Amino acid sequence: MTTAANPMAGQPSSPAVFGWLPVWRRNFLVWRKLALPSILGNLADPLIYMLGLGYGLGKLLPTIDGQPYVAFLAAGTVCASTMNAATFEALYSAFSRMHVQKTWEAILNTPLGLADVVAGELFWAATKSLFSGAAILLVITGMGLTNGPLILWALPAIILTGLAFAALGLIWNALAPSYDFFMYYFTLFITPMTLISGVFFPTDQLPGWLAAIGAWLPLAQGVALVRPLLAGQIPAAALIHILALLATTAVAFAIALRLTRRRLLK
Repeated sequence: MTTAANPMAGQPSSPAVFGWLPVWRRNFLVWRKLALPSILGNLADPLIYMLGLGYGLGKLLPTIDGQPYVAFLAAGTVCASTMNAATFEALYSAFSRMHVQKTWEAILNTPLGLADVVAGELFWAATKSLFSGAAILLVITGMGLTNGPLILWALPAIILTGLAFAALGLIWNALAPSYDFFMYYFTLFITPMTLISGVFFPTDQLPGWLAAIGAWLPLAQGVALVRPLLAGQIPAAALIHILALLATTAVAFAIALRLTRRRLLK
């Protein structure tokens, strides 16, 4: 009696330099068919928050860090939208391709390895977050809430933020038994992070211990890069924030790959 070959047997433990590109391209071609509704959907929620809170609360608040509250909130909205877009793609969409549609299983019967598949999902989720963040950036620029050409440097910051949250999301994706499991991630991690990372108000308004925790979170690193750039200023300690996001991505991706390999080898 013969046994079916394991498509993961003998695969490399790390992705090839561009081995992830076919996976990225496959996801892009599928997304392209519904690109406009997808972008509009990603725009609606953050813009509602920004306009409602920015102009509503902005009438009651003094300027924050020398800028109107709506401009302060705009930078936080860009980063929060980037986080959410990368997270949704790395959780719901990637889980569907892995567990429901069995797309990963089909890909793994090609010369591509699991590391290429997971890396492809990582870069695709970061790309989706770039689309979302750039779209909001375009809108707030049209509203006159940005200042100077340094805004263009916000795009690399958006990519770095998206990569970090895509990698973190892929960890949870590897652990999830079903879609319902993702609600714990949002309730216990994403929502609290949004509240203590400087999206809606300066972190110095928090108790000292909580502000210290918030300052180390990946969303806070993204906000610390994007907010000054939108105001036409060079971020303080930019290299530290960049390295923190890169380190988060590298460590989280390694964990996600290990957990995914263990899951699929069961």
